[in-house]
Amino acid sequence: MDYRVLLYYKYVTIDDPETFAQEHLDFCKSLGLKGRILVSTEGLNGTLSGPVEATEKYKEHVRSDERFKDIVFKEDKAEEHAFKKMHVRPRKEIVAFDLDEDVNPKELTGKYYSPSEFKEALLSDDTIILDARNDYEYDLGHFRGAVRPDITRFRDLPDWIRNHKDELSGKKIVTYCTGGIRCEKFSGWLKREGFEDVGQLEGGIATYGKDPETQGEYWDGKMYVFDERISVDVNHVNKTVVGKEWFDGTPCERYINCSNPECNKQILVSEENEERYLGACSYECAADERNRYVKRHNISDEEKQRRLENFKELAKQ
Repeated sequence: MDYRVLLYYKYVTIDDPETFAQEHLDFCKSLGLKGRILVSTEGLNGTLSGPVEATEKYKEHVRSDERFKDIVFKEDKAEEHAFKKMHVRPRKEIVAFDLDEDVNPKELTGKYYSPSEFKEALLSDDTIILDARNDYEYDLGHFRGAVRPDITRFRDLPDWIRNHKDELSGKKIVTYCTGGIRCEKFSGWLKREGFEDVGQLEGGIATYGKDPETQGEYWDGKMYVFDERISVDVNHVNKTVVGKEWFDGTPCERYINCSNPECNKQILVSEENEERYLGACSYECAADERNRYVKRHNISDEEKQRRLENFKELAKQ
């Protein structure tokens, strides 16, 4: 494997995100890297891929800046690029929480749990393990016994918490996310909301899976990632599959986007059912004239109608 994927973030002041982003983009392109990096006055958040030698040069370059000298890079081996293009964009936040009154993780955040401490919390009866990710991420894989918020966007998490405050009040809460960046703000927000005993998995799921002591134990399924890989393994002790196929409920870890661009819902679907149901999540989406699966495979109107009958048969079951 000659490629590597880097995942990283750092909450630190960047006075001129626009200039920083442009200069950073030029440097990344000069190394042949591809990925998605967000820059804000509050810090840096990125995932990128490239040849091992290029990623090493990138790490050295970033750490040469005094602001990022202690930045932590989480690394995965890869056989090729995990992205199609290179983007570095200035943003209001490096993770979209959209609070009326923002949380500064450098001033307020939850207690950090090492992977081994988090494993103990997982096994504790008096601790609520709260997933800070979106529902489709949870459905592909999650820590055993973790609470699944019914949200599709991180910014919707505060409303979900407020709607379930009675169930959570007075409890010990430990939260987790992919690499730790969402929990930095979310755990601080929980404390500001009045929850007293709040913790977070330091380094996120990505760190837990690589820890030599935990080896990802008690993680079920796979971890959703926001690149071409879609998912990666976490549990190196006893792997399981928790994802369920959208149509027949069988074990599945293959995500696609609904072929109706207006919908674009992410669903777990086997290759067989993607073909059978025209890559769509519903009859309405399959029948839509903008169906991307139909266009991509040059499916005739007659064949489209034949496959639409499959949805009618499904409804009878």
